[in-house]
Amino acid sequence: MKTVRTLLGCALLAAAGMSVVLAHAQTPPADMTDAEVRKVDKDTRKITLKHGPIKNLEMPAMTMVFNVADPALLDKVQPGDKVRFSAKNESGKFTVTEIQPAQ
Repeated sequence: MKTVRTLLGCALLAAAGMSVVLAHAQTPPADMTDAEVRKVDKDTRKITLKHGPIKNLEMPAMTMVFNVADPALLDKVQPGDKVRFSAKNESGKFTVTEIQPAQ
């Protein structure tokens, strides 16, 4: 009887853990910021974004030029696209690390 209770307890814990994982997977990352692409410059690996406040950089909404961590990110967007993106400060250079279409 004790073994059955232990197995049931483990199964309930596993199910609860999976629901937390699934809920987290469906939640958009908190560090993503809404923006509109204004310019894409593949030669210099830069993108101009009109963006909302960037919380992790403590930056207000504005339009600015960002470096891009991976040039392949620029293949996903064009001027006028509404996007969500993540950026970080790399030695004083603001760099887009992820970008995806807004939904």
